[in-house]
Amino acid sequence: MSVAPGLAAWGLMTGVAMVKSGMSLVESVAMTLLVYAGSSQLAAIPLIAAGAPVLVILATSFCVNLRFVVFSAHMRAYLMHLPRRWRLFVGYLTADLSYVMFTRRYHQPPQNKPEQQAQLAYLLGSATTNWTSWQGASLLGIALAHSVPMHWGLSFAGILALLGVACSLASSRLRVVSAGVAGAAAVAAFALPFKLNIVVAIAAAVALALLLEKTPLAHREGA
Repeated sequence: MSVAPGLAAWGLMTGVAMVKSGMSLVESVAMTLLVYAGSSQLAAIPLIAAGAPVLVILATSFCVNLRFVVFSAHMRAYLMHLPRRWRLFVGYLTADLSYVMFTRRYHQPPQNKPEQQAQLAYLLGSATTNWTSWQGASLLGIALAHSVPMHWGLSFAGILALLGVACSLASSRLRVVSAGVAGAAAVAAFALPFKLNIVVAIAAAVALALLLEKTPLAHREGA
């Protein structure tokens, strides 16, 4: 519940942005329910409005959501006891903040049935709360799109929420450096069309992290 207000503010402005970008009511509702990924939605919306090639839109959204590959790899040991349909359902519901809160609370995968039930209950409770907050506010934004001015800047509340998560995850010098490089690359490439500066930032940070992982510094921090 502590992060729900920030997510709601961000979801509200995402709903408004979808309608004001020219998407129909059906398209906007379908996107918020099916995609459920605020950062990639906000990255894709201006590209859709600008008539960018489909491959550019897909590549941008894919790069923005690459972090979920890391999340799912980490969560695998926690959820492999579930049937596939449940794993897919939990994967759909799990977002940045619910993942961070869950892994902070449970540092190790479950060892027995009661632990499995307790961890799944916590994860689903957190994820469902976040999903409800986001979807309710996003649908409200779609309905009131022409009544909520964009200059309110409510999406900044969501940005602040993610910024807090990012700062809390910067727990080593390697992570701090890679985050700084990503930010610098995004600003340096800001003039690129179709939000391609996001792709450049991710590529630069990943490439640097892969190089630094082979250095003595990475081994010392891992130890």
